[in-house]
Amino acid sequence: MPLLIGLLVGFGILLVFLGLSSAGRGGAIGARLERYTAGKADVTSATPASQASPGLGDILAQSVALARLNRVVEQRDFGANLARDIARADLKLKPGEFMAIWAAVAVAVPMLCLTAGLIFPALTSPIALIVALVIGALLPRLWLSRRKSSRLGAFNKQLPDTITLIANALRAGSSFLQAIEMVVREAQPPVTVEFGRVVREVNLGLAFDAALENMVRRVQSDDLELMATAISIQHQVGGNLAEILDSIAFTIRERVRIKGEIRTLTAQGRLSGYVVAAMPVILMGLLYIISPGFMAPMFQKPPDFLGLPAGVVVLFFAFFLMFLGFTLIQRIVKIEV
Repeated sequence: MPLLIGLLVGFGILLVFLGLSSAGRGGAIGARLERYTAGKADVTSATPASQASPGLGDILAQSVALARLNRVVEQRDFGANLARDIARADLKLKPGEFMAIWAAVAVAVPMLCLTAGLIFPALTSPIALIVALVIGALLPRLWLSRRKSSRLGAFNKQLPDTITLIANALRAGSSFLQAIEMVVREAQPPVTVEFGRVVREVNLGLAFDAALENMVRRVQSDDLELMATAISIQHQVGGNLAEILDSIAFTIRERVRIKGEIRTLTAQGRLSGYVVAAMPVILMGLLYIISPGFMAPMFQKPPDFLGLPAGVVVLFFAFFLMFLGFTLIQRIVKIEV
């Protein structure tokens, strides 16, 4: 029965992912808007959208329950923050859809523990299931944060060359909007994605300064904010924008170089922090799986302290000291540039 439940949950999560990847492509209006926002026209499809057979993505896109969940989530501050993080990670998901995946993963990890419990009976204990539930609840958020930070790092690395390309286009006589269009054609993602959104927003009638502010809010990069501020000031007071951009590009390039050197010099310290925090937890988990009775005396009374088993108190202080050591190491090796 646990194996059957685990297989059913895994198959359901797979269907959710497949459906969300193709959601929103059912209607003709939605298809045209999607082609426009993507910046490419789909000229290869000869079948009209109205004649296409509805798939799982269409069913999910037209789901009343999912639409209600999206409306409820988007009205909350939590939903607004989640939508901003999803946009920064460049995921084609709504907050309600991400929360549905979040809940599915949180349920799937304990089910996988129950399935693995056929081999390791210790994984079917309440403590193991609670730990699995916590891990399943943290995994989607950690993945989203990881994707957001990696995309921001790639954007910051490409930004100096992008600014130099804009400055050269301005010297050649192009307008600033034409220079950004050149960036969209010549650069690589994620720079092309964000600057392409700026071009489309301006073409739709939004003011150029507002479009830049939207990009700064989406990307959340200090270097990009510096560039946007310099451009806004130049529009107000005038000046040679190409030279200003060259100075900004040089500053950003030097900052990226110094950050890379610092990251290389502090790699050993950061790795030590991860080892200090992870090794005791992993070792305790392996001991609990291999020999569940080995950890049993830690949860027995007597001895006790303040009504709790003494082993539980020792574990609490041990985890607190591990967390304190990991935090101190991360603060030491984190150097602002």
